[in-house]
Amino acid sequence: MPRSSSNLRPQNCLALLLCALVAGCQHGPPPERGEFKEADLVEIAEIDPTIRLDIRYATTNNFLGRPVYAQARAFLQRPAAEALSRAQRSLNARGYGLVVFDGYRPWSVTKIFWDSASDEERRIEFVANPRKGSRHNRGCAVDLSLIDLKTGMTVRMPSEYDEFSERAFPTYEGGAPESRAFRDMLRRAMEAEGFTVYSAEWWHFDYKDWKQYRILNLPFEHLGR
Repeated sequence: MPRSSSNLRPQNCLALLLCALVAGCQHGPPPERGEFKEADLVEIAEIDPTIRLDIRYATTNNFLGRPVYAQARAFLQRPAAEALSRAQRSLNARGYGLVVFDGYRPWSVTKIFWDSASDEERRIEFVANPRKGSRHNRGCAVDLSLIDLKTGMTVRMPSEYDEFSERAFPTYEGGAPESRAFRDMLRRAMEAEGFTVYSAEWWHFDYKDWKQYRILNLPFEHLGR
């Protein structure tokens, strides 16, 4: 999607500017009220070592073009990780498997994404507003795709991972029928285990219990092996 925001209305541009200014002054996660479950972040590789990892934000192969993670690891709250493993087993039976790009994301990284995004990308909500936090920050969101177990290669989806365009929408009807079929296969497997796809990203899935966990800002280095 074009990075220009010239088609935005003046009032929308003003609202985005105010949000950016407030978020830019924010130095920590937003305060939250209520009762939350104790965090139980576990490494996906420990729950299911058959799930492949391709942690893009530990590399330069991401929309920022630079690493924001010091370690190539992926975490989820334990119930979400266990549900992901069940989705893996169901896909394995069809000759496919999961490759994870990202799981738990510290709040500070969400702020980096927001500060680096264009007005248009913020408007479409390709990046989460740090004032609200992300479900990744709660350890209940995962970015992923499919691999073909016969070839070991990632399948072709309607868009690339982290592509900010309409092709990333899970309802996009263009592109090759085979790529849409792979996208929909992934969605069905994830939904069967309690995940919901994000409306602007076919690769992003939120676990059903995300509201029960707090926004966290723990770097990977502080999480146990």
